[in-house]
Amino acid sequence: MTASAVFILDTKGKVIISRNYRGDVPMNCVERFSGHVLEADEADERPVWLEHGTTYVYIKYNNLYIMAVTERNSNAAMLLLFLYRLVEVFKDYFKELEEESIRDNFVIIYELMDETMDFGYPQARPPSRARARGRARS
Repeated sequence: MTASAVFILDTKGKVIISRNYRGDVPMNCVERFSGHVLEADEADERPVWLEHGTTYVYIKYNNLYIMAVTERNSNAAMLLLFLYRLVEVFKDYFKELEEESIRDNFVIIYELMDETMDFGYPQARPPSRARARGRARS
């Protein structure tokens, strides 16, 4: 199971932070995501969908969208599990995951994203606090 990129977006679909692990998906996939999710009725929302060979997997948390995209045949349930675990890691570091905490701690966010995923492959071990040397601002 691989993820090509992970994005954290606000409720308007604007990218707050992103990490492109494999470089095999165009970065404009966020525009397709925004068009698909923001224009969909609540009854039509799906956390996983395929469009033009790219698989989109996302969760919504505290007015944020956390999205993974891939062009490979990846296990969507594993990607969803990874996104939920990523949220748990962020909450462990910042107490509350919201747009402000991401903007205030973007360096630590990048370190955590790199520690939880290696070249698109999720890492099973929890990230150690020793590797993220900076202090999170609340």
